Amino acid sequence: MQLLPGFRDFFPEDCARRNYIVATWREVARRYGFVEYDGPLLEPVELYRKKSGGELLGQLFDFTDKGGRQVSIRPEMTPTLARMVIARERDYKKPLRWFSAAQFFRYEKQQKGRLREFCQLNCDIIGEPSIAADAEMLALTIDLLRAFGLTEADFILRVSDREAWLAFLRAKGIDDSRAGDFLPIIDKLEREEPDALAAKLAAFGLTIEEVRAFIANPGGHFEKFNALAADLDARGMGRFYQLDPTIVRGLAYYTGVVFEVFDRKRTLRAIAGGGRYDNLVSVMSDGRISLPAFGFGLGDVTLSQLIELSPAATSRMQAALAREAAADLYVVIAKEALRPEALGLVQRLRDLGLRLDFPLGPAKVGKQFQAAEQAGARLAILIGDEWPQVKIKTLATREETLLPAADLPSRIQSLLAPLS
Repeated sequence: MQLLPGFRDFFPEDCARRNYIVATWREVARRYGFVEYDGPLLEPVELYRKKSGGELLGQLFDFTDKGGRQVSIRPEMTPTLARMVIARERDYKKPLRWFSAAQFFRYEKQQKGRLREFCQLNCDIIGEPSIAADAEMLALTIDLLRAFGLTEADFILRVSDREAWLAFLRAKGIDDSRAGDFLPIIDKLEREEPDALAAKLAAFGLTIEEVRAFIANPGGHFEKFNALAADLDARGMGRFYQLDPTIVRGLAYYTGVVFEVFDRKRTLRAIAGGGRYDNLVSVMSDGRISLPAFGFGLGDVTLSQLIELSPAATSRMQAALAREAAADLYVVIAKEALRPEALGLVQRLRDLGLRLDFPLGPAKVGKQFQAAEQAGARLAILIGDEWPQVKIKTLATREETLLPAADLPSRIQSLLAPLS
């Protein structure tokens, strides 16, 4: 049986890496006052048609369920978030600071950094229109990446403002209603062939030179960026971001400040991206509810690739994985007749929350100590001829001591503490 294209098996070592990433996401998001939510894996196709439409609908894993409903495995979280907020927004004090860390599925072509199944962190502030909320979200993005040991030498936030491009179009006599067709051209500016780009811009009466001149010298169109910069600089984060008018994000629902994160060498796809979307809740609720919002997503696939490119981040991850995998204790059963007593002690120690391993069958003492070393245990507890005392061996130093087995549960934490 072959693995489906674009999907992954998570063997223990792979699962440990994913758990490390998700645990770090959760820790940093909570540090910023965000609370976790989740939604169903299956949603009506209409939810995505109403929110996104276009390219996303062609990427759905959709089907007709046994009730005759057109449904899809979720390709993104924002539509679910909007639906949930609309249903119960009166129950929560604003602004909402919500995050999720979940799996998503998109039927699209496999590329470097893009799979059909991926895990993604989504963070959103809902109900706060100020530039302070935008800055808070950019700061959160920066700190999420710093938490993995990544530095300004590894990544950069490229920040823009879609409203500045609307001002550019108005100055050229182009109506706002055409922005939905124009902004995707800017989104693909760096990837488009010159002739194709020139033809697309000509439809708006524009030239490549005019667009590039605006990008090179946007003048006073990016006032919001200056406020963002002041906020981030006050936090000591000035080296992590830059103004880049070519960033507009492809999705039509963005309304203001937008950003994407790239590795400094530009060898990877965007690591993260998001922006302000003040009209989505209103659109999704047919105008019943209007709440400003700012959100971003950070996926595990490109983030993992970025970590691999950084020796410091890789070292930090490996150290964290080793700590997480290590057992606290290993019980060596040197005398098989004492296995019942050993099992009783094992259970009492596990009841204290300790990570503990022991041999499931008879084994030579030497092999048991070898297993203790492989498990990363700090202490080995030997049950043998000394019973009802046990021999405690510090594996790092080979020091040994005797202790009554009955006293071990009350003493074990003090024995482990110096070895942390």
